[in-house]
Amino acid sequence: MHTTLQRNTLLAAALSLPLLSAQAEAQPENGTLSLKYLDYQDSQPGAKRVRVTAPELSLMTPVGSAWSLSASHIVDSITGASPAYHTEALVPLHDQRRATDLSVTHYSELTTATIGASYSAESDYVSRGLNLAATLSTEDRNTSWNLGFNLLHDSINPGNQIVTDEHKNVVDLSLGLTQVLSSRDLAQVLLGYSHGKGYFSDPYKIFDQRPRIRNHSTLLLRWNHHIEASGGTSRLAYRYYQDSFAIRAHTLTAEYVQPLPQGWSLSPQLRLYSQSAASFYVEHDLNSDPFPTNPPDGASFYTEEQRLAAYGARTVGVTLSKRWGAWSADLRAQHYEQRNQWRWGGSGSRNLAPFRARIVQLALTRQF
Repeated sequence: MHTTLQRNTLLAAALSLPLLSAQAEAQPENGTLSLKYLDYQDSQPGAKRVRVTAPELSLMTPVGSAWSLSASHIVDSITGASPAYHTEALVPLHDQRRATDLSVTHYSELTTATIGASYSAESDYVSRGLNLAATLSTEDRNTSWNLGFNLLHDSINPGNQIVTDEHKNVVDLSLGLTQVLSSRDLAQVLLGYSHGKGYFSDPYKIFDQRPRIRNHSTLLLRWNHHIEASGGTSRLAYRYYQDSFAIRAHTLTAEYVQPLPQGWSLSPQLRLYSQSAASFYVEHDLNSDPFPTNPPDGASFYTEEQRLAAYGARTVGVTLSKRWGAWSADLRAQHYEQRNQWRWGGSGSRNLAPFRARIVQLALTRQF
């Protein structure tokens, strides 16, 4: 459970924007084999918190004349200490998660269709998933529609046995439109909706009782612009998120990809993030230290989870890439930091300690 919660933050911090495509993809001519290694360390003033190392092996290969197969396996190892409430009391933890994803894709002239399955397991959390995706391009290949469906079924059995054999089911739906605007510009609009039902509380938090239904919706806007003078490409994105916990979040992302001689490229990135607190978030009262703040009398739902507080965050990063023959390598480094006073349009949650993380990822890929 700790690993799953932490990995959500890790992935949010490490996320990058892919190049957009305005048409249904053609079947790949070559297969690819990739090995990635990610190292993540977060901290708060005076203390290192959680470290995650995650090697991943992935394979994609064409099959026949109209199919491809993709598979990946990742092992997340987590060590360190997680906050028991807000960001003060730290609890030692150690866990490991193993996750496997499989998918097959069928290609035709104007469409693609993908079906996939996923499975991940750690000591107290097992997740099983099924996903479907499709793209449809217009005859002129300037417009593409994207549809997606994802179903997750999670089983939760925390080591402290606060609950046993709990479950969570989530259904995700997405609809997207990708449009060629000019010879230099691509734009994309994505709408998403998620309905979740089951156990959303954190059994390792002292005071944590959340609603058993969580719905959220997202709007994502992307714009890629090629700059002829430099040969580079700028990637801009805005994402709006809202959920039934009353969280409202905004994300602005800017990335620039600059090709360099001899197969090198350099990509600086900047991400700005801001969110409001969940309606049942309990603000930290310094007078209660060193103990957690008591929830309001008669409250049905309450949490002291930092990720559900009101705060702003900034991520600065750079990716260095090299391609030679059938090989390519990427080295990415990012620094993530969040503070309550960085929330846009209002103050953040009181007495929330600053939070920092550094992410380094190395990837090696070979075509065959």
